[in-house]
Amino acid sequence: MYILYNIILWLALPFVIGYHLYRSVSRGRRSAFAERFGLLATDRLSAVVGKETIWVHAVSVGETIAVKPLLKALKETFPDWKIVLSNVTETGRSIGEKLAEADLCIYFPFDYPFAVKGLLEKVNPSILIVMETEIWPNFLRIARRMGIPAVMVNGRISDRSFGRYLKFKRFFRPVLANFTAFCMQTGEDARRIAAIGAEPDRVHVTKNLKYDLPMASSSPEQRGELRKSYRIPGGALVFTAGSTHAGEEEIVVAAYKSLLSQGRDCFMILAPRHPERAGQVAEILKKAGVSFTIRSGLDARSEEFAPGEVLLVDTVGELTRLYSFSDVVFVGGSLVPTGGHNVLEPAACGVPVIFGPHMGNFREIAALFLKWGGGVQVKNGEELEVYLQALLADDERRAAMGKNGARLLLDNSGSTARHIEVIRKLVRSEE
Repeated sequence: MYILYNIILWLALPFVIGYHLYRSVSRGRRSAFAERFGLLATDRLSAVVGKETIWVHAVSVGETIAVKPLLKALKETFPDWKIVLSNVTETGRSIGEKLAEADLCIYFPFDYPFAVKGLLEKVNPSILIVMETEIWPNFLRIARRMGIPAVMVNGRISDRSFGRYLKFKRFFRPVLANFTAFCMQTGEDARRIAAIGAEPDRVHVTKNLKYDLPMASSSPEQRGELRKSYRIPGGALVFTAGSTHAGEEEIVVAAYKSLLSQGRDCFMILAPRHPERAGQVAEILKKAGVSFTIRSGLDARSEEFAPGEVLLVDTVGELTRLYSFSDVVFVGGSLVPTGGHNVLEPAACGVPVIFGPHMGNFREIAALFLKWGGGVQVKNGEELEVYLQALLADDERRAAMGKNGARLLLDNSGSTARHIEVIRKLVRSEE
């Protein structure tokens, strides 16, 4: 099985290189091929060489944000240990580099045996922590051969992926045998990972780390100061559309224009999931006749925005701050079939949330949100307009929904402690 897998990998090498070159050029970022092929400069390794090290892997932005409580708990539990944080995407890496708990941020290596072995030998971790369902056969196999325990944390198996995993159960069973433990979000996720081939006695239900986000609500004074720093008019109601995808910007811009046509004094912040799409979104705003300023050019603007304008976000790492002074938030990836994004981030700011019908990647969270009354789910752009109009017109309802979302987080917290309990046992067993 591994021979076949590696043959496919080598045949795919030109495409892998070409794809990453294209991404680097099109997004204006360095390719970091040396790092992705297991080569890490000696001076960068100095932060972890000779130290007990924990390697935490979080593929992109969402996983990096979600793992923050666990990183903090790992630092508190193992204060003398170093933490290496790896990412696959450039945006995930940019978020990771801002985390105080990460002693070293690296790109995850391509899953070629020489690249994986080289980087594992250089970092020499005492334990591997893999966020969610990142299953890389060579990485896990070589780690096991080197005696490094690996634990999947915040594991989940989506409805869409479960069927595909089952079809290739004969392939995944030996791969999953390389994990020492599985910390799954729900009982259903635990059942599914076992059905795919994980040893049942290695599977634990530890709930969802995303509920352990720190509360980030702001006082009226803080909200006012933050709005002022972004040149946003103090009296306008702020509607933020975060993590939007292609096909959604047209919908939220149309909803915004409808609010304005009805005389609503409001202001929109539009933050595409992928900041490099800001140019495309700018064209949508121009065609719609909406005046806007790009976030990276905001410092050059001295005057305050007028109601009806838009702040177009082309930066990474600011979304929580923007949510904290918003009045209503729409979370994207949900009006188009991409599986949705994390509605708990605005909830941690005490803000009411609107999301669309496509929440397959967050099915449990979406259901709880509706049950607790922390947000509303809309079917399309027309319903988005209706609910935006209703929420922006009702201060009490917005406040109540914001409190409900915050209570949901507090009531479902505790996943970090459950994960740490499993990890501590693994570390002790290796000592």
